[in-house]
Amino acid sequence: MRGIVCQVSCTHLDTSHLDEYPDFISLAPELPLCTLRTSDYLLGVIKNKIRQTPERIIYMTNLILILGDQLTTDISALAGADPKHDRIVMAEVHEEASYTNHHKKKLALLFSAMRHFAQQLQKDGWQVHYQQYHPDNEHQSLEGVLSSLLNEIRPKKIITTECGEWRLHDQISRWHAHLGIPVEIRTDTRFIASKREFADWAEGRKQLRMEFFYREMRRKTGLLMTPEEKPEGGSWNFDSDNRRKWSGKPAAPAPFRVEPDTITRNVIDLVEQHFADHFGTTDDFHFAVTRTDAQEALDYFIEFALPCFGDYQDAMSDNEDWLFHSILSPYINCGLLDPLSVCETAARAWYAGQAPINAVEGFIRQILGWREFVRGIYWLHMPDYAKENRLGNTRALPWFYWTGDTKMRCMHNAIDATRRNAYAHHIQRLMVTGNFGLLAGVKPEEICDWYLAVYADAYDWVELPNVLGMVMHADGGYLGSKPYAASGKYIQRMSDHCSNCHYSVSKSTEPDACPFNSLYWHFIDRHRADFERNPRMSMMYRNWDKQKPEKREALLQRAGYLLEHLDDL
Repeated sequence: MRGIVCQVSCTHLDTSHLDEYPDFISLAPELPLCTLRTSDYLLGVIKNKIRQTPERIIYMTNLILILGDQLTTDISALAGADPKHDRIVMAEVHEEASYTNHHKKKLALLFSAMRHFAQQLQKDGWQVHYQQYHPDNEHQSLEGVLSSLLNEIRPKKIITTECGEWRLHDQISRWHAHLGIPVEIRTDTRFIASKREFADWAEGRKQLRMEFFYREMRRKTGLLMTPEEKPEGGSWNFDSDNRRKWSGKPAAPAPFRVEPDTITRNVIDLVEQHFADHFGTTDDFHFAVTRTDAQEALDYFIEFALPCFGDYQDAMSDNEDWLFHSILSPYINCGLLDPLSVCETAARAWYAGQAPINAVEGFIRQILGWREFVRGIYWLHMPDYAKENRLGNTRALPWFYWTGDTKMRCMHNAIDATRRNAYAHHIQRLMVTGNFGLLAGVKPEEICDWYLAVYADAYDWVELPNVLGMVMHADGGYLGSKPYAASGKYIQRMSDHCSNCHYSVSKSTEPDACPFNSLYWHFIDRHRADFERNPRMSMMYRNWDKQKPEKREALLQRAGYLLEHLDDL
Protein backbone atom coordinates (compact mmCIF):
# COMPACT_ATOMS: atom_id res chain seq x y z
CA MET A 1 0.00 0.00 0.00
CA ARG A 2 1.34 3.42 -0.94
CA GLY A 3 0.79 6.87 0.41
CA ILE A 4 1.49 10.13 -1.47
CA VAL A 5 4.96 10.10 -2.99
CA CYS A 6 6.71 13.43 -3.62
CA GLN A 7 9.72 13.79 -5.83
CA VAL A 8 12.14 16.35 -4.34
CA SER A 9 15.47 17.14 -5.90
CA CYS A 10 18.30 19.31 -4.58
CA THR A 11 16.12 20.15 -1.57
CA HIS A 12 15.79 18.89 1.99
CA LEU A 13 12.57 18.48 3.90
CA ASP A 14 12.54 19.37 7.61
CA THR A 15 10.28 16.73 9.17
CA SER A 16 9.58 18.85 12.23
CA HIS A 17 7.19 20.92 10.09
CA LEU A 18 5.05 17.82 9.52
CA ASP A 19 4.22 16.96 13.14
CA GLU A 20 0.52 17.37 12.44
CA TYR A 21 0.83 14.83 9.62
CA PRO A 22 2.71 11.92 11.21
CA ASP A 23 0.71 9.36 9.25
CA PHE A 24 1.78 10.95 6.00
CA ILE A 25 5.41 10.67 7.00
CA SER A 26 5.15 7.02 7.93
CA LEU A 27 3.50 6.11 4.63
CA ALA A 28 5.94 7.76 2.26
CA PRO A 29 9.06 5.73 2.94
CA GLU A 30 10.36 6.47 -0.55
CA LEU A 31 10.90 10.08 0.57
CA PRO A 32 14.16 10.63 2.49
CA LEU A 33 12.36 12.69 5.14
CA CYS A 34 15.06 12.55 7.75
CA THR A 35 17.63 14.19 5.47
CA LEU A 36 15.59 16.49 3.23
CA ARG A 37 14.80 20.13 3.89
CA THR A 38 12.28 22.27 2.03
CA SER A 39 10.65 25.65 2.04
CA ASP A 40 7.33 26.60 3.60
CA TYR A 41 6.04 26.81 0.03
CA LEU A 42 6.68 23.10 -0.57
CA LEU A 43 5.19 22.26 2.80
CA GLY A 44 2.01 24.07 1.78
CA VAL A 45 1.86 22.14 -1.47
CA ILE A 46 2.14 18.85 0.43
CA LYS A 47 -0.58 19.81 2.90
CA ASN A 48 -2.89 20.89 0.09
CA LYS A 49 -2.30 17.63 -1.75
CA ILE A 50 -3.23 15.70 1.38
CA ARG A 51 -6.48 17.63 1.73
CA GLN A 52 -7.37 16.99 -1.91
CA THR A 53 -6.85 13.22 -1.84
CA PRO A 54 -7.88 11.95 1.61
CA GLU A 55 -9.10 8.69 0.17
CA ARG A 56 -5.56 7.80 -0.82
CA ILE A 57 -4.06 8.30 2.63
CA ILE A 58 -3.30 5.12 4.55
CA TYR A 59 -3.13 6.16 8.19
CA MET A 60 -0.60 4.56 10.48
CA THR A 61 -2.34 1.62 12.19
CA ASN A 62 -1.74 -0.67 15.09
CA LEU A 63 -2.44 -4.38 14.82
CA ILE A 64 -4.37 -5.39 17.93
CA LEU A 65 -4.27 -9.12 18.60
CA ILE A 66 -7.18 -10.50 20.63
CA LEU A 67 -6.83 -14.07 21.81
CA GLY A 68 -9.60 -16.64 22.22
CA ASP A 69 -9.73 -16.14 26.00
CA GLN A 70 -9.91 -12.33 25.75
CA LEU A 71 -13.41 -11.91 24.35
CA THR A 72 -14.38 -8.58 25.88
CA THR A 73 -14.26 -5.00 24.71
CA ASP A 74 -12.82 -4.16 28.12
CA ILE A 75 -9.60 -6.02 27.31
CA SER A 76 -6.59 -3.76 27.85
CA ALA A 77 -5.35 -4.23 24.28
CA LEU A 78 -8.29 -2.11 23.08
CA ALA A 79 -7.70 0.75 25.52
CA GLY A 80 -7.15 3.97 23.54
CA ALA A 81 -7.55 2.19 20.20
CA ASP A 82 -9.02 3.96 17.18
CA PRO A 83 -11.68 1.93 15.33
CA LYS A 84 -11.12 3.95 12.15
CA HIS A 85 -7.39 3.32 11.91
CA ASP A 86 -6.44 0.31 14.02
CA ARG A 87 -6.98 -3.26 12.88
CA ILE A 88 -8.08 -6.05 15.22
CA VAL A 89 -6.67 -9.48 14.45
CA MET A 90 -8.34 -12.70 15.58
CA ALA A 91 -7.46 -16.14 14.30
CA GLU A 92 -8.40 -19.78 14.68
CA VAL A 93 -5.05 -21.45 14.08
CA HIS A 94 -3.96 -25.05 14.05
CA GLU A 95 -1.07 -24.47 16.46
CA GLU A 96 -3.39 -23.30 19.25
CA ALA A 97 -6.18 -25.75 18.52
CA SER A 98 -3.98 -28.83 18.46
CA TYR A 99 -1.11 -28.46 20.94
CA THR A 100 -3.15 -30.70 23.26
CA ASN A 101 -6.15 -32.98 22.81
CA HIS A 102 -8.71 -30.23 23.46
CA HIS A 103 -12.24 -31.40 24.18
CA LYS A 104 -14.49 -30.99 21.14
CA LYS A 105 -16.93 -28.87 23.13
CA LYS A 106 -14.11 -26.57 24.25
CA LEU A 107 -13.07 -26.01 20.65
CA ALA A 108 -16.67 -25.41 19.61
CA LEU A 109 -17.22 -22.99 22.49
CA LEU A 110 -14.13 -20.92 21.75
CA PHE A 111 -14.42 -20.86 17.95
CA SER A 112 -18.09 -19.90 18.13
CA ALA A 113 -17.55 -17.30 20.86
CA MET A 114 -14.65 -15.82 18.88
CA ARG A 115 -16.75 -15.56 15.73
CA HIS A 116 -19.65 -13.98 17.57
CA PHE A 117 -17.31 -11.51 19.25
CA ALA A 118 -15.64 -10.58 15.96
CA GLN A 119 -19.05 -10.06 14.39
CA GLN A 120 -20.05 -7.76 17.25
CA LEU A 121 -16.82 -5.79 16.93
CA GLN A 122 -17.51 -5.25 13.24
CA LYS A 123 -21.05 -4.07 14.01
CA ASP A 124 -19.53 -1.62 16.49
CA GLY A 125 -17.37 -0.13 13.76
CA TRP A 126 -14.08 -1.97 14.24
CA GLN A 127 -11.95 -3.27 11.39
CA VAL A 128 -11.40 -6.97 12.07
CA HIS A 129 -9.12 -9.38 10.28
CA TYR A 130 -10.49 -12.82 11.17
CA GLN A 131 -9.05 -16.16 10.07
CA GLN A 132 -11.40 -19.11 10.36
CA TYR A 133 -9.92 -22.52 10.96
CA HIS A 134 -8.99 -24.83 8.13
CA PRO A 135 -6.22 -27.42 8.24
CA ASP A 136 -4.92 -26.17 4.88
CA ASN A 137 -4.68 -22.50 5.88
CA GLU A 138 -1.40 -20.96 4.76
CA HIS A 139 -0.82 -19.57 8.24
CA GLN A 140 -1.01 -22.15 11.02
CA SER A 141 0.19 -19.98 13.91
CA LEU A 142 -0.66 -16.58 15.36
CA GLU A 143 2.77 -15.33 14.42
CA GLY A 144 2.20 -16.45 10.85
CA VAL A 145 -1.13 -14.63 10.62
CA LEU A 146 0.42 -11.41 11.93
CA SER A 147 3.43 -11.71 9.68
CA SER A 148 1.17 -11.97 6.62
CA LEU A 149 -0.44 -8.63 7.49
CA LEU A 150 2.71 -6.61 8.01
CA ASN A 151 3.47 -5.83 4.38
CA GLU A 152 -0.16 -5.09 3.60
CA ILE A 153 -0.87 -2.79 6.52
CA ARG A 154 2.62 -1.63 7.61
CA PRO A 155 1.51 -0.99 11.20
CA LYS A 156 3.34 1.06 13.77
CA LYS A 157 3.27 -1.80 16.29
CA ILE A 158 1.44 -4.89 17.47
CA ILE A 159 -0.57 -4.56 20.67
CA THR A 160 -1.84 -7.47 22.73
CA THR A 161 -2.87 -8.26 26.29
CA GLU A 162 -0.69 -10.70 28.19
CA CYS A 163 -1.75 -14.27 27.51
CA GLY A 164 -2.55 -17.00 30.01
CA GLU A 165 0.07 -19.57 29.12
CA TRP A 166 3.83 -19.65 29.43
CA ARG A 167 4.21 -21.52 26.13
CA LEU A 168 2.51 -18.73 24.16
CA HIS A 169 3.98 -15.97 26.33
CA ASP A 170 7.46 -17.21 25.46
CA GLN A 171 6.59 -17.06 21.76
CA ILE A 172 5.03 -13.59 21.90
CA SER A 173 8.03 -12.25 23.82
CA ARG A 174 10.19 -13.02 20.77
CA TRP A 175 7.86 -11.65 18.09
CA HIS A 176 9.51 -8.23 18.03
CA ALA A 177 12.73 -9.87 16.88
CA HIS A 178 11.10 -12.33 14.50
CA LEU A 179 8.73 -9.82 12.91
CA GLY A 180 10.91 -6.72 13.08
CA ILE A 181 8.21 -4.58 14.70
CA PRO A 182 7.55 -3.39 18.26
CA VAL A 183 5.19 -5.60 20.25
CA GLU A 184 3.42 -4.01 23.22
CA ILE A 185 2.19 -6.54 25.80
CA ARG A 186 -0.29 -4.98 28.19
CA THR A 187 -1.37 -6.06 31.66
CA ASP A 188 -4.55 -8.14 31.83
CA THR A 189 -6.70 -5.86 33.95
CA ARG A 190 -9.51 -8.42 34.24
CA PHE A 191 -7.70 -9.91 37.22
CA ILE A 192 -8.12 -8.30 40.62
CA ALA A 193 -4.45 -8.81 41.51
CA SER A 194 -1.71 -8.02 39.02
CA LYS A 195 1.31 -10.28 38.71
CA ARG A 196 3.40 -7.68 40.53
CA GLU A 197 0.88 -7.31 43.34
CA PHE A 198 0.85 -11.06 43.94
CA ALA A 199 4.64 -11.27 43.80
CA ASP A 200 4.89 -8.50 46.41
CA TRP A 201 2.43 -10.34 48.66
CA ALA A 202 4.30 -13.66 48.25
CA GLU A 203 7.78 -12.23 48.83
CA GLY A 204 9.47 -13.74 51.86
CA ARG A 205 6.85 -16.47 52.42
CA LYS A 206 8.12 -20.06 52.38
CA GLN A 207 4.60 -21.39 51.91
CA LEU A 208 1.65 -19.62 50.36
CA ARG A 209 -1.83 -20.07 51.76
CA MET A 210 -4.87 -19.07 49.78
CA GLU A 211 -6.88 -18.12 52.84
CA PHE A 212 -4.61 -15.21 53.76
CA PHE A 213 -4.40 -13.97 50.18
CA TYR A 214 -8.18 -14.26 49.88
CA ARG A 215 -8.64 -12.00 52.88
CA GLU A 216 -6.42 -9.40 51.25
CA MET A 217 -8.56 -9.53 48.13
CA ARG A 218 -11.71 -9.15 50.21
CA ARG A 219 -10.27 -6.03 51.81
CA LYS A 220 -9.12 -4.68 48.46
CA THR A 221 -12.48 -5.11 46.72
CA GLY A 222 -14.77 -4.58 49.72
CA LEU A 223 -16.71 -7.71 48.78
CA LEU A 224 -18.73 -9.04 51.73
CA MET A 225 -17.08 -6.50 54.04
CA THR A 226 -18.83 -4.36 56.63
CA PRO A 227 -18.27 -0.59 56.87
CA GLU A 228 -15.96 -1.42 59.79
CA GLU A 229 -13.86 -3.58 57.43
CA LYS A 230 -14.98 -6.82 59.08
CA PRO A 231 -16.20 -9.86 57.13
CA GLU A 232 -19.95 -10.06 56.69
CA GLY A 233 -21.52 -12.83 58.74
CA GLY A 234 -18.72 -12.67 61.29
CA SER A 235 -16.38 -15.08 59.51
CA TRP A 236 -14.04 -15.00 56.53
CA ASN A 237 -14.81 -18.54 55.47
CA PHE A 238 -17.94 -20.69 55.75
CA ASP A 239 -16.45 -23.81 54.20
CA SER A 240 -17.43 -25.97 57.16
CA ASP A 241 -21.09 -25.29 56.29
CA ASN A 242 -20.67 -26.47 52.69
CA ARG A 243 -20.34 -30.23 53.07
CA ARG A 244 -23.82 -31.70 52.97
CA LYS A 245 -24.58 -34.86 51.03
CA TRP A 246 -27.37 -34.46 48.47
CA SER A 247 -30.17 -37.03 48.71
CA GLY A 248 -32.26 -35.78 45.81
CA LYS A 249 -33.93 -32.91 47.62
CA PRO A 250 -34.15 -30.04 47.05
CA ALA A 251 -34.43 -30.72 43.34
CA ALA A 252 -31.48 -29.54 41.31
CA PRO A 253 -32.34 -27.00 38.59
CA ALA A 254 -31.90 -27.89 34.95
CA PRO A 255 -28.70 -26.47 33.47
CA PHE A 256 -28.91 -23.16 31.65
CA ARG A 257 -29.17 -23.75 27.92
CA VAL A 258 -28.60 -21.77 24.73
CA GLU A 259 -29.63 -23.49 21.53
CA PRO A 260 -26.91 -23.31 18.87
CA ASP A 261 -27.42 -20.67 16.17
CA THR A 262 -26.11 -20.87 12.61
CA ILE A 263 -22.60 -19.78 13.56
CA THR A 264 -22.39 -22.36 16.34
CA ARG A 265 -23.82 -25.14 14.17
CA ASN A 266 -21.22 -24.38 11.49
CA VAL A 267 -18.47 -24.50 14.10
CA ILE A 268 -19.74 -27.81 15.46
CA ASP A 269 -19.63 -29.26 11.92
CA LEU A 270 -16.08 -27.94 11.53
CA VAL A 271 -14.96 -29.52 14.81
CA GLU A 272 -16.51 -32.87 13.94
CA GLN A 273 -14.85 -32.80 10.53
CA HIS A 274 -11.34 -31.68 11.48
CA PHE A 275 -11.02 -32.74 15.13
CA ALA A 276 -12.79 -36.09 14.97
CA ASP A 277 -10.07 -37.82 16.99
CA HIS A 278 -10.19 -35.33 19.87
CA PHE A 279 -11.60 -36.21 23.28
CA GLY A 280 -15.29 -35.74 24.00
CA THR A 281 -18.38 -35.03 21.96
CA THR A 282 -20.23 -32.02 20.57
CA ASP A 283 -23.62 -33.66 21.19
CA ASP A 284 -26.09 -31.52 23.14
CA PHE A 285 -23.94 -28.40 22.91
CA HIS A 286 -25.68 -25.70 24.92
CA PHE A 287 -22.95 -23.31 26.13
CA ALA A 288 -23.46 -19.58 25.88
CA VAL A 289 -21.25 -18.07 23.18
CA THR A 290 -22.01 -14.35 23.56
CA ARG A 291 -21.69 -11.89 26.41
CA THR A 292 -25.47 -11.40 26.49
CA ASP A 293 -26.15 -15.12 26.83
CA ALA A 294 -23.38 -15.54 29.41
CA GLN A 295 -24.97 -12.77 31.47
CA GLU A 296 -28.27 -14.63 31.28
CA ALA A 297 -26.45 -17.75 32.52
CA LEU A 298 -25.20 -15.74 35.51
CA ASP A 299 -28.70 -14.44 36.25
CA TYR A 300 -30.08 -17.98 36.00
CA PHE A 301 -27.51 -19.26 38.49
CA ILE A 302 -28.20 -16.47 40.98
CA GLU A 303 -31.95 -17.14 40.90
CA PHE A 304 -32.16 -20.91 40.70
CA ALA A 305 -28.93 -22.49 41.97
CA LEU A 306 -27.00 -20.12 44.24
CA PRO A 307 -29.43 -20.45 47.20
CA CYS A 308 -28.48 -24.14 47.56
CA PHE A 309 -24.96 -23.97 46.20
CA GLY A 310 -23.29 -23.54 49.59
CA ASP A 311 -24.85 -26.54 51.31
CA TYR A 312 -24.20 -28.92 48.43
CA GLN A 313 -21.14 -27.58 46.64
CA ASP A 314 -19.06 -30.62 47.65
CA ALA A 315 -21.79 -33.18 46.91
CA MET A 316 -21.75 -35.65 44.02
CA SER A 317 -24.58 -37.63 42.47
CA ASP A 318 -25.00 -40.65 40.25
CA ASN A 319 -27.89 -38.98 38.45
CA GLU A 320 -27.10 -35.26 38.29
CA ASP A 321 -24.13 -33.81 36.43
CA TRP A 322 -24.57 -30.20 37.45
CA LEU A 323 -26.36 -30.06 40.83
CA PHE A 324 -26.22 -26.43 42.04
CA HIS A 325 -22.98 -25.38 40.35
CA SER A 326 -22.85 -22.20 38.30
CA ILE A 327 -21.03 -23.55 35.18
CA LEU A 328 -19.78 -19.97 34.72
CA SER A 329 -16.04 -20.69 34.76
CA PRO A 330 -15.87 -21.29 30.97
CA TYR A 331 -17.37 -17.82 30.41
CA ILE A 332 -15.24 -16.05 33.00
CA ASN A 333 -12.03 -17.64 31.73
CA CYS A 334 -12.66 -16.79 28.06
CA GLY A 335 -13.74 -13.21 28.75
CA LEU A 336 -17.49 -13.33 28.22
CA LEU A 337 -18.02 -12.50 31.90
CA ASP A 338 -15.99 -10.20 34.12
CA PRO A 339 -14.91 -11.97 37.34
CA LEU A 340 -15.30 -8.97 39.62
CA SER A 341 -18.76 -8.20 38.22
CA VAL A 342 -19.78 -11.82 38.78
CA CYS A 343 -18.67 -11.61 42.42
CA GLU A 344 -20.50 -8.32 42.89
CA THR A 345 -23.68 -9.84 41.48
CA ALA A 346 -23.45 -12.73 43.94
CA ALA A 347 -22.79 -10.36 46.84
CA ARG A 348 -25.89 -8.33 45.95
CA ALA A 349 -27.92 -11.54 46.13
CA TRP A 350 -26.90 -11.97 49.77
CA TYR A 351 -27.65 -8.37 50.69
CA ALA A 352 -31.05 -8.75 49.01
CA GLY A 353 -31.81 -11.91 50.97
CA GLN A 354 -31.83 -14.12 47.87
CA ALA A 355 -29.09 -16.50 49.03
CA PRO A 356 -27.43 -17.44 52.36
CA ILE A 357 -23.98 -16.28 53.34
CA ASN A 358 -22.37 -19.73 53.11
CA ALA A 359 -23.44 -20.00 49.46
CA VAL A 360 -22.38 -16.50 48.45
CA GLU A 361 -19.08 -16.52 50.33
CA GLY A 362 -18.19 -19.98 49.02
CA PHE A 363 -18.90 -18.92 45.46
CA ILE A 364 -16.95 -15.68 45.75
CA ARG A 365 -14.02 -17.51 47.37
CA GLN A 366 -13.68 -19.74 44.32
CA ILE A 367 -13.21 -16.69 42.09
CA LEU A 368 -11.66 -14.04 44.31
CA GLY A 369 -9.62 -16.56 46.25
CA TRP A 370 -8.59 -19.66 44.36
CA ARG A 371 -8.74 -18.24 40.83
CA GLU A 372 -6.56 -15.25 41.64
CA PHE A 373 -4.28 -17.27 43.92
CA VAL A 374 -3.36 -20.00 41.43
CA ARG A 375 -2.83 -17.45 38.67
CA GLY A 376 -0.35 -15.63 40.88
CA ILE A 377 1.55 -18.81 41.67
CA TYR A 378 1.68 -19.76 37.99
CA TRP A 379 3.35 -16.57 36.83
CA LEU A 380 5.56 -16.33 39.89
CA HIS A 381 7.22 -19.69 39.27
CA MET A 382 6.88 -20.62 35.61
CA PRO A 383 8.39 -22.23 33.65
CA ASP A 384 10.17 -24.28 36.35
CA TYR A 385 6.94 -24.92 38.25
CA ALA A 386 5.68 -27.22 35.49
CA LYS A 387 8.63 -29.57 36.11
CA GLU A 388 7.88 -30.15 39.81
CA ASN A 389 7.52 -33.77 40.94
CA ARG A 390 8.50 -33.75 44.59
CA LEU A 391 6.79 -37.09 45.32
CA GLY A 392 8.74 -38.81 42.55
CA ASN A 393 5.73 -40.20 40.69
CA THR A 394 6.54 -42.46 37.73
CA ARG A 395 3.33 -44.18 36.64
CA ALA A 396 1.60 -43.47 33.36
CA LEU A 397 -1.93 -42.07 33.35
CA PRO A 398 -4.35 -45.03 33.14
CA TRP A 399 -6.06 -45.27 29.79
CA PHE A 400 -9.54 -45.21 31.34
CA TYR A 401 -9.07 -41.48 32.01
CA TRP A 402 -9.72 -41.08 28.28
CA THR A 403 -12.46 -43.69 27.94
CA GLY A 404 -14.26 -43.91 31.28
CA ASP A 405 -14.07 -47.71 30.97
CA THR A 406 -13.58 -48.62 34.62
CA LYS A 407 -15.67 -50.50 37.17
CA MET A 408 -15.02 -47.80 39.78
CA ARG A 409 -18.38 -46.03 39.76
CA CYS A 410 -17.12 -42.64 40.94
CA MET A 411 -14.32 -42.57 38.38
CA HIS A 412 -16.61 -43.72 35.57
CA ASN A 413 -19.21 -41.08 36.37
CA ALA A 414 -16.71 -38.23 36.67
CA ILE A 415 -14.93 -39.15 33.44
CA ASP A 416 -18.15 -39.84 31.56
CA ALA A 417 -19.59 -36.47 32.62
CA THR A 418 -16.33 -34.85 31.54
CA ARG A 419 -16.52 -36.58 28.16
CA ARG A 420 -20.10 -35.46 27.59
CA ASN A 421 -20.00 -31.98 29.10
CA ALA A 422 -16.37 -30.78 29.05
CA TYR A 423 -17.11 -30.05 32.70
CA ALA A 424 -16.94 -31.60 36.15
CA HIS A 425 -17.15 -29.68 39.39
CA HIS A 426 -14.27 -29.07 41.76
CA ILE A 427 -14.83 -32.05 44.08
CA GLN A 428 -15.01 -34.49 41.18
CA ARG A 429 -11.75 -33.05 39.87
CA LEU A 430 -10.01 -32.93 43.25
CA MET A 431 -11.35 -35.89 45.23
CA VAL A 432 -12.18 -38.41 42.51
CA THR A 433 -10.05 -38.21 39.36
CA GLY A 434 -7.38 -36.17 41.13
CA ASN A 435 -7.35 -38.25 44.30
CA PHE A 436 -6.95 -41.45 42.31
CA GLY A 437 -4.06 -39.98 40.33
CA LEU A 438 -2.37 -38.92 43.57
CA LEU A 439 -2.82 -42.31 45.25
CA ALA A 440 -1.66 -44.17 42.14
CA GLY A 441 1.47 -42.04 41.77
CA VAL A 442 0.69 -40.82 38.25
CA LYS A 443 3.34 -38.62 36.64
CA PRO A 444 2.31 -34.97 37.17
CA GLU A 445 2.93 -33.92 33.58
CA GLU A 446 0.57 -36.61 32.24
CA ILE A 447 -2.34 -35.85 34.53
CA CYS A 448 -1.81 -32.10 34.09
CA ASP A 449 -2.04 -32.55 30.33
CA TRP A 450 -5.27 -34.50 30.79
CA TYR A 451 -6.91 -31.77 32.88
CA LEU A 452 -5.81 -29.12 30.39
CA ALA A 453 -7.32 -31.06 27.50
CA VAL A 454 -10.69 -32.20 28.81
CA TYR A 455 -12.31 -29.15 30.46
CA ALA A 456 -13.88 -26.18 28.71
CA ASP A 457 -12.62 -23.82 31.42
CA ALA A 458 -9.04 -25.15 31.46
CA TYR A 459 -6.18 -22.81 30.59
CA ASP A 460 -2.62 -23.45 31.65
CA TRP A 461 -2.47 -20.62 34.20
CA VAL A 462 -5.42 -22.03 36.17
CA GLU A 463 -5.11 -25.75 35.45
CA LEU A 464 -1.41 -26.31 36.17
CA PRO A 465 -1.19 -24.95 39.75
CA ASN A 466 -4.52 -26.54 40.68
CA VAL A 467 -3.48 -29.97 39.44
CA LEU A 468 0.25 -30.01 40.04
CA GLY A 469 0.08 -28.20 43.38
CA MET A 470 -3.31 -28.91 44.90
CA VAL A 471 -4.23 -32.28 43.37
CA MET A 472 -0.82 -33.94 43.03
CA HIS A 473 1.06 -32.13 45.84
CA ALA A 474 4.02 -32.19 43.45
CA ASP A 475 5.34 -28.81 44.61
CA GLY A 476 6.21 -30.09 48.07
CA GLY A 477 3.39 -28.27 49.85
CA TYR A 478 4.04 -24.82 48.46
CA LEU A 479 0.42 -24.34 47.40
CA GLY A 480 -1.39 -26.63 49.86
CA SER A 481 -0.50 -27.55 53.43
CA LYS A 482 -1.37 -31.24 53.00
CA PRO A 483 -2.11 -33.66 50.16
CA TYR A 484 -5.79 -34.15 49.34
CA ALA A 485 -5.56 -37.92 49.74
CA ALA A 486 -8.63 -39.85 50.84
CA SER A 487 -10.01 -43.36 50.94
CA GLY A 488 -13.33 -44.45 49.53
CA LYS A 489 -15.00 -43.37 52.76
CA TYR A 490 -14.86 -39.72 51.69
CA ILE A 491 -16.54 -40.48 48.35
CA GLN A 492 -19.20 -42.50 50.16
CA ARG A 493 -19.83 -39.61 52.56
CA MET A 494 -20.30 -37.07 49.77
CA SER A 495 -22.11 -39.14 47.10
CA ASP A 496 -24.32 -42.09 46.26
CA HIS A 497 -21.74 -43.61 43.91
CA CYS A 498 -20.66 -46.37 46.26
CA SER A 499 -24.11 -47.92 46.51
CA ASN A 500 -24.03 -48.54 42.75
CA CYS A 501 -20.41 -49.63 42.45
CA HIS A 502 -18.87 -52.97 41.45
CA TYR A 503 -16.47 -52.58 44.37
CA SER A 504 -17.35 -52.54 48.05
CA VAL A 505 -16.36 -49.42 49.94
CA SER A 506 -16.59 -51.34 53.23
CA LYS A 507 -13.77 -53.68 52.19
CA SER A 508 -10.05 -52.98 51.88
CA THR A 509 -8.11 -56.15 51.01
CA GLU A 510 -10.56 -58.46 49.25
CA PRO A 511 -10.70 -58.81 45.45
CA ASP A 512 -13.87 -56.71 45.32
CA ALA A 513 -12.60 -54.08 47.78
CA CYS A 514 -12.75 -50.42 46.81
CA PRO A 515 -9.37 -49.62 45.22
CA PHE A 516 -9.23 -46.24 46.94
CA ASN A 517 -8.99 -47.91 50.36
CA SER A 518 -5.78 -49.89 50.02
CA LEU A 519 -4.23 -47.33 47.66
CA TYR A 520 -4.77 -44.69 50.33
CA TRP A 521 -2.78 -46.62 52.92
CA HIS A 522 -0.11 -47.49 50.38
CA PHE A 523 0.26 -43.75 49.69
CA ILE A 524 0.52 -43.02 53.44
CA ASP A 525 3.13 -45.74 53.91
CA ARG A 526 5.36 -44.98 50.94
CA HIS A 527 5.44 -41.25 51.66
CA ARG A 528 6.02 -41.46 55.38
CA ALA A 529 9.24 -39.49 55.16
CA ASP A 530 7.40 -36.73 53.29
CA PHE A 531 4.43 -36.30 55.62
CA GLU A 532 5.03 -37.87 59.01
CA ARG A 533 6.04 -34.55 60.54
CA ASN A 534 3.13 -32.66 58.98
CA PRO A 535 0.77 -31.73 61.85
CA ARG A 536 -2.24 -32.22 59.62
CA MET A 537 -1.13 -35.78 58.79
CA SER A 538 -0.08 -37.04 62.21
CA MET A 539 -3.45 -38.67 62.96
CA MET A 540 -3.26 -40.71 59.76
CA TYR A 541 0.13 -42.10 60.75
CA ARG A 542 -1.08 -42.92 64.26
CA ASN A 543 -4.00 -44.82 62.74
CA TRP A 544 -1.69 -46.64 60.36
CA ASP A 545 0.67 -47.64 63.15
CA LYS A 546 -2.21 -48.92 65.30
CA GLN A 547 -3.21 -51.51 62.73
CA LYS A 548 -1.95 -55.04 63.15
CA PRO A 549 1.15 -55.92 61.09
CA GLU A 550 -0.73 -58.57 59.12
CA LYS A 551 -3.46 -56.05 58.26
CA ARG A 552 -0.89 -53.53 57.06
CA GLU A 553 0.83 -56.19 54.98
CA ALA A 554 -2.46 -57.26 53.41
CA LEU A 555 -3.30 -53.65 52.53
CA LEU A 556 0.09 -53.10 50.94
CA GLN A 557 -0.14 -56.35 48.96
CA ARG A 558 -3.62 -55.48 47.69
CA ALA A 559 -2.44 -52.00 46.69
CA GLY A 560 0.66 -53.41 45.02
CA TYR A 561 -1.52 -55.67 42.90
CA LEU A 562 -3.79 -52.76 41.94
CA LEU A 563 -0.83 -50.60 40.96
CA GLU A 564 0.36 -53.35 38.63
CA HIS A 565 -3.09 -53.63 37.02
CA LEU A 566 -4.43 -50.07 36.97
CA ASP A 567 -5.86 -50.32 33.47
CA ASP A 568 -7.95 -53.33 34.52
CA LEU A 569 -9.79 -51.69 37.41
